[in-house]
Amino acid sequence: MKIKRILTVTAVLALVLVFAVNLCGCGVKPPVLVVKAGDLMDGVVANRPERIPDIKQTDSKKLAGFALNLFMEAQTEGENTLVSPISVLAALAMTANGARNNTLKQMKKTFGIDIDDLNAYFLSFLTSVENTPSSELEIADSIWIKDSGELKVAEDFLQKNADFYGADAYSAPFDDKTLDDINGWVSNKTHGMIPEILDEIPKDALMYLVNALAFEAKWAEPYLDTQIHKDEFFRCDDGVTRTVDFMVSKEHRYVSDGRATGFIKPYEGGRYAFAALLPNEGLSVSEYLKTLDGDALYKLITKTESATVFAEIPKFESKYGTELSGALKNMGMTDAFDGSLADFSGIGEVDYGNLYIGRVLHKTFISVDEKGTKAGAATVVEVPKATGAFEEPKRVVLDRPFVYMLIDMEATVPLFIGTMMDVGA
Repeated sequence: MKIKRILTVTAVLALVLVFAVNLCGCGVKPPVLVVKAGDLMDGVVANRPERIPDIKQTDSKKLAGFALNLFMEAQTEGENTLVSPISVLAALAMTANGARNNTLKQMKKTFGIDIDDLNAYFLSFLTSVENTPSSELEIADSIWIKDSGELKVAEDFLQKNADFYGADAYSAPFDDKTLDDINGWVSNKTHGMIPEILDEIPKDALMYLVNALAFEAKWAEPYLDTQIHKDEFFRCDDGVTRTVDFMVSKEHRYVSDGRATGFIKPYEGGRYAFAALLPNEGLSVSEYLKTLDGDALYKLITKTESATVFAEIPKFESKYGTELSGALKNMGMTDAFDGSLADFSGIGEVDYGNLYIGRVLHKTFISVDEKGTKAGAATVVEVPKATGAFEEPKRVVLDRPFVYMLIDMEATVPLFIGTMMDVGA
């Protein structure tokens, strides 16, 4: 998918699930990608219902809980963290379509939603995305299978992931060329922002499920030169002071829960927006996040106050990478990573051993400047008509560690959740 005249460097992410055999137990866009692996989707046509169901807000609320739990488990104390819950969830949901018995039960509990409902949610979400010259969200999925013949993939597994996720599937030798193909696919689908997701392919790897996401958007009201304040100070969590340019604006959607204040700033088009939450003085970012749950996060996104907000955002760029198996185990998905307990029999038949998840690799990138940002939910910017008594304008200056999100306002789901602890890191 080609993007024209998008002025923002954007946020992206790619996630890989690695399936292995357990022998002990039962920036600049790259050129057009050419994958030389065998196409396993030849003849597999996605079956879509005549009427795509609307996104259920009850499901969005449950997935907000997953997003927050994942971020809490993945974050590194005192350091910048950025995850895309929607990308992680897409790759895990594809995998769950091959899970059975207790493995599937644990995955459902971790997601907070039944797998059939999750498939329907993604179908609704993916088909609702409408790209414009000023904002684009691209989500792609692929499945890579070793061509050694050890794993005979079930047609139903491929069909379901084609139906709900539009996934491509490839058969490949899992050699150095395959490594280049997978990394090239990720780089292409993320517009070069994630140049590689894998550094090697282990000998016992039989399957990779990969999700890649790229988002680019312009602010509804781009900053003028006069709104850029040069060489202001950002106070890090450890007391170190950084010099950074701040972008100053007047916003109209105020967020407050008694422990933090913030605002929502829209991107052009109204669907995506940038949300920021600044914990009260004396309350650390980590301490504040522990006070939230899925319901509270959903309420923050949907229940905002119409008020004038003098907002200041530091220009920043951040990269993040992590392996998520530990986080997912802590969330309740233990059997999936245990070669003797995992049940992914719905994926297909394996000649020996047992399929399980070996690694879950996740990388992200974000850039926020005066022209735009990467993912976000946007709402039409308006100045409400004042009624009743005059209210003093709010003020939120992000000059110390804060939480931020890029939100799809229509689906009311966080595409990205991050913490900015150090603008110079």
